Amino acid sequence: MLRIHFTGQDLARTTLAEEPDPLWEVLLSLHQLQVQDGTPQYGHWRERTRRQLPRSSSWLLHLAPPRGYSPDFLTPAQHTGGFGGGVEQVLATSRTRFQRELELLAVRRPAPSWTRELVSGRREVVKSLGQAMHTYHQYAVAPYWESMRTMVRADHQQKVSHLSGAGVEQLLGRIHPAVRWESPVLTVEGLPDTDLHLDGRGLRLQPSVFCWRKPTKLRDPHLPPVLVYPVKHGPGALHRGTAEQRSRPLAALLGTTRASALEVIADGCTTTELAQRCDISLAGASRQAGILREAGLITTRRAGQAVRHDLTVLGRMMLDGSGGPTG
Repeated sequence: MLRIHFTGQDLARTTLAEEPDPLWEVLLSLHQLQVQDGTPQYGHWRERTRRQLPRSSSWLLHLAPPRGYSPDFLTPAQHTGGFGGGVEQVLATSRTRFQRELELLAVRRPAPSWTRELVSGRREVVKSLGQAMHTYHQYAVAPYWESMRTMVRADHQQKVSHLSGAGVEQLLGRIHPAVRWESPVLTVEGLPDTDLHLDGRGLRLQPSVFCWRKPTKLRDPHLPPVLVYPVKHGPGALHRGTAEQRSRPLAALLGTTRASALEVIADGCTTTELAQRCDISLAGASRQAGILREAGLITTRRAGQAVRHDLTVLGRMMLDGSGGPTG
């Protein structure tokens, strides 16, 4: 059990993020990519990402094993400039820190040769790490960013309502079922048995879509303290941006709802999931699927008790030609 010790100054400096952190989402999504947990929440995302991801991302899979330690340098604190700025901060990690954290990683898995070149500061290897991060983000995180922001903002709004009504201490006690507040200590079940003294630094509470089941944190207690915790989301909540947001030419051709339905079906889905992701009725989803099927853009097949929809070659060509990411 983790015990986080607060002072009055720490309570005053505790903050709650209202946006997802792109570097934490990259790291935690890499964990999710390598397991089978949370299939209703992550199954479609995992299937599509595994199918599309280039081999260059194998570097990141080594740095972020599904269980155990991942280097803290992958999630720099207080980075600015969005994802790009965060990557630049990762690449600016000192050679000493690269070595220290990669040695911790090597305790549980053999270190490939490129990690030694990373420690040595070889420019080409550092640059390749940045390219791998950008490529992974392009395929695994960026297309889903709007739905991720929606979930995190909903969590933020709910937590802020508790904050305004009862204060920071009540907020700390409502972060997650695994978290308990007994002044002046915040305990977190499921993490290694250790004590973290904030010593006036405060705590950043960071909601995350890809954090699963229990909160997590940085390993190094000397880094700016952050507690990352899962937001609630159900099947269909994590989806690629709507056609209106990402494929305006397609929306102009088919109409916003039908274009959105085509975008959702790109991941493969049932009629129920289509209704949830497009925020339309079940009957409306069935009607939209029927029109797309008659146009030769999707196929429909029975899958157990459900009906599953997938794109045809023509549907894929139309979607890819609309300006969205290719599959």
